[in-house]
Amino acid sequence: MNNLTPQQIARRSAIKLGIISVVTALIILFAVQALHYWFYAIALGVLIEEISFFVIYHAVEEFINQRIKVLYKTISKMKGSGDPHINMDEDVVGKVNKDVMDWASEQIEEVTLLRETDSFRKDFIGNLAHELKTPLFNIQGFIMTLIEGGADNPEIRDKFLRKAEKNIDRMTGLLEDLDSIYKIESGGMSLDPHPTNIVELCREIVDSLHKKADKSNITLSVSDSEQYTVHCDVNKIEQVVTNLLVNSINYGNDGGHTRIKFFDMEDKVLIEVSDNGIGIKKKDLMRIYERFYRVDKSRSRDAGGSGLGLAIVKHIIEAHGQNIHVRSTYGQGTTFSFTLQKATPEANNLT
Repeated sequence: MNNLTPQQIARRSAIKLGIISVVTALIILFAVQALHYWFYAIALGVLIEEISFFVIYHAVEEFINQRIKVLYKTISKMKGSGDPHINMDEDVVGKVNKDVMDWASEQIEEVTLLRETDSFRKDFIGNLAHELKTPLFNIQGFIMTLIEGGADNPEIRDKFLRKAEKNIDRMTGLLEDLDSIYKIESGGMSLDPHPTNIVELCREIVDSLHKKADKSNITLSVSDSEQYTVHCDVNKIEQVVTNLLVNSINYGNDGGHTRIKFFDMEDKVLIEVSDNGIGIKKKDLMRIYERFYRVDKSRSRDAGGSGLGLAIVKHIIEAHGQNIHVRSTYGQGTTFSFTLQKATPEANNLT
């Protein structure tokens, strides 16, 4: 009886009743020695079959309308699809069972998504509050010190003003990163791609970061390479490379080294930023692109990181239609690699 339509169920039941009626009528005719009237038994069986089919079919239809249709209608309304239409020539039970399972699966997915979204919202608000609270409390402390007499001492005044400025810069950087994330995820970030010598761009970025790297005793270098021209938004890719280099400095070891390498991949160029720093634990690798996620919380905060840099980096690379990957061995170092499209007449026409 599996996968039968209501009409088929009614017909099969009616046929069985018809056969029973024919057999019963033939037995009676045989008993009264009137078997030569057998055609009346056949006619009676056919008549009973048709009457039975009509009665059974409408009984099943009424049952479905009263019971199953209520459930089906409820699910359909919750799906926003209006009143359901039940076709008695179909496997109604099987169809409703499938709809119920699909609806249940959708509800589970929706509840899971809502829980994840709520958890993410709570984490985001908590992280943001902490990131803003730390520099604000520092600035408050510096100002209170100056108000309580520290301003009278030029050395203390200058020292605390410099610290306050550093914390203001940290807050400004955080707000700028938040603005970047918002623009990217809301589709407000537009790219302005042009043919760019990626090797020279990386050399310029390295030169601009030499002072910061020297303070941490980190050596930055760009490998000797042929010149590659890629199709990209110069400002956005500069932001990507700068962020990766700054991370390598913040998480580098004393006397460490960070190097940028380039590899020809036919129509693309692979850019690698490798360091021999502290590395990333395997359990952290899948989460490094999450907003505010930090591999070493105390170390990155001391360096003034916002925790948004790698999330922005990933968004920018994906906006270029490319991918970014990371491989790392804890205690040995980390390598970030991403691709950019080579500049070609076809690519330039997309600008």
